[in-house]
Amino acid sequence: MTLGDPAPPHAPATPAPVRGDGPGLLAAIAEREPSIRILVDPGARESHRRDETAWLETGLPLAVAEPATTAQVAALVRLCAEFGVPIVPRGAGTGLSGGSAGIEGALTISFMRMARVLEIDHANLTVTTQPGIVNADLKAAVAAEGLFYAPDPASYETCTIGGNLGTNAGGLCCVKYGVTRDAVLGLEIVTAAGTVVRLGGKNIKDVAGYALIPLIVGSQGTLALVTEATLRLRVAPPPHTTLLAFFPTIDAAGEAVAAMTMGGLVPVTLELMDRITVRAVDDVHHLGLDRDAAAMLLVESDLPGAAGIAEIEQADVACQTAGASMTMRAADAVEADWLRAGRRLAYRALEEMGVARMEDIGVPRSRIPDMLRAIELIAANHRVTIGTFGHAGDGNLHPTFVLDRNEPEAAGLERIMGAKAALYEAALAFGGTVTGEHGIGASRQAWLHRQRGEDAMAMMRAVKGALDPANLLNPGRVLG
Repeated sequence: MTLGDPAPPHAPATPAPVRGDGPGLLAAIAEREPSIRILVDPGARESHRRDETAWLETGLPLAVAEPATTAQVAALVRLCAEFGVPIVPRGAGTGLSGGSAGIEGALTISFMRMARVLEIDHANLTVTTQPGIVNADLKAAVAAEGLFYAPDPASYETCTIGGNLGTNAGGLCCVKYGVTRDAVLGLEIVTAAGTVVRLGGKNIKDVAGYALIPLIVGSQGTLALVTEATLRLRVAPPPHTTLLAFFPTIDAAGEAVAAMTMGGLVPVTLELMDRITVRAVDDVHHLGLDRDAAAMLLVESDLPGAAGIAEIEQADVACQTAGASMTMRAADAVEADWLRAGRRLAYRALEEMGVARMEDIGVPRSRIPDMLRAIELIAANHRVTIGTFGHAGDGNLHPTFVLDRNEPEAAGLERIMGAKAALYEAALAFGGTVTGEHGIGASRQAWLHRQRGEDAMAMMRAVKGALDPANLLNPGRVLG
């Protein structure tokens, strides 16, 4: 399955060459900004070389800066501009596209010390926070006030809000509440010139000028550094009403998703796992899942009381009409949490089978069955096990390669790279995308041009050139 052109190269990205006067920068920071914590020991630098992206060649940072305030971030950016040293912004390092991996000779700016919730505004249903806070910690802080922050990537217990902003992260609630960008009302950023700029605020409606916030969110630190965010909250919903549905065929699961969509249902969660993933999860968590099913859907409603029950009943009817072999509902909130945890831990369950490497593609929801069939064919053609799970409600799938731990890495890598190219080809052929929520970063650059085309790439390069003319903000990422 191709688009007619040869596949772009899929070799791991190489580190950018050392640029600028690194020793001069470190001396200037020590002299002019002595209050900023700078880590130069080999262990600290090495620990910031990689994120969680597999098989990516990375560089060793010149040093790791740990600012505590926006003023310190701005000072660091101005000094890097003065000495021509590139900058890599970094949160917890949980990314899966290499966006926060080290660049040789660059200054990595870690935001982990900027982790305070600055304000919870009940009247406007907003929270203003620094970027270093972990997603789960922000959720807990607002939950204590009876409020809810919706974006919830699978790594929510470890990833930071700044990283979520950088990649425009998604999660299990996207089908109803959207991705991170949909929750952002305001940003404080530091530009490549070291200027502090505020964008947006607490207004729900604000169309003054160009929409700069959506441009910054998802740019992976290549256009500006985010130092503060004002995010949309909601009143905390009641406990979820949960349904599991098992299907004898992939097509039947796809028909159920289509029926729910066309029927106007907007569940808070609509997740899919294929047979390989169902079995892996059941092996680890012993949930009593149907191990012979070709696919499983997890459907949840966060509507209150009778409305939630009615929504799940409609979803149940849609699944059974599509040919579900079995449906089951969680007996209570504890069981619902248990079942949801099984989906969240799908990747960890696949890791029990061997060396697991997650991918991230998206297709229009109507093409999910086509994509799942293509994945099965790709797995057979390239002799690699692929377990697939993901967000059926918005078409974002995570095919995950699983290699035998006893197989030489080089042999497995060659097969996986071929399979990965075939995955991307298939997603694009179905009108999809090579990344739904993990970002282009350093690992998918060869495919960005393929997906967007030269005219769109020229527009992106013009934006990058205007906002970062010296190319010091995370150079080599996204656009290459």
